[in-house]
Amino acid sequence: MPVNIMLADDHRLFTTGIRSLLSADPALRVTHIATNGQELLDLLCLRLPDIVLIDVNMPVMNGLDATRLIRDLYPQVKVIIISGYNDAYLIAEAMQTGARGYLLKDCNANDLYHTIHLVNSGQTSFPFRPHLPVQNFETDNAFLQQFNLTRREKEILQLISSQHTNQQVADHLHLSIYTIETHRKNIMKKLQLKTPAALIKFILTHPCHSVIFGFYCLVLLS
Repeated sequence: MPVNIMLADDHRLFTTGIRSLLSADPALRVTHIATNGQELLDLLCLRLPDIVLIDVNMPVMNGLDATRLIRDLYPQVKVIIISGYNDAYLIAEAMQTGARGYLLKDCNANDLYHTIHLVNSGQTSFPFRPHLPVQNFETDNAFLQQFNLTRREKEILQLISSQHTNQQVADHLHLSIYTIETHRKNIMKKLQLKTPAALIKFILTHPCHSVIFGFYCLVLLS
């Protein structure tokens, strides 16, 4: 069975090009094309694809707002943001909305195919994740104690720094995903951070404490 894909972008030339590229892979099939987020949601009422490829900047409803609604209404549909902006803040917001992948519009065809198949298999694909460092929290104990983090919170940070998802952390610690999410919220509160963007800013302004990079994944992959 081919992977069914819906496209959403207000530039006809771009969607025509993407559709042509995808047609070169017999395992992929474009079923519908929308020109904005609202039109996409209307199409989803009629038929659900496996994958949605969606731009960020569109009239009527933008891609991020549409992705949030898709996450809430159709959680089985996997969304890949495709954008011209290689911006950490935008990538962070895309992850928070529930997107499972992020592609740049200047990517090559192989990257496009690879990301679609990867996301369809249940994995995620974001530009910066392969570069996240694995951290030894014992060497950062003083820093973590400064924020009064518990042993369990440190343990969770250690796992996330190794690029474990929320569900993988829950399975490893034999806890529910809701417990992991509660820990995440408590850590955010202790670090006095309210948004993913604030967390990124914290990371960038505290380069000697890259330990928090791991927690960054935990926040955004929930």
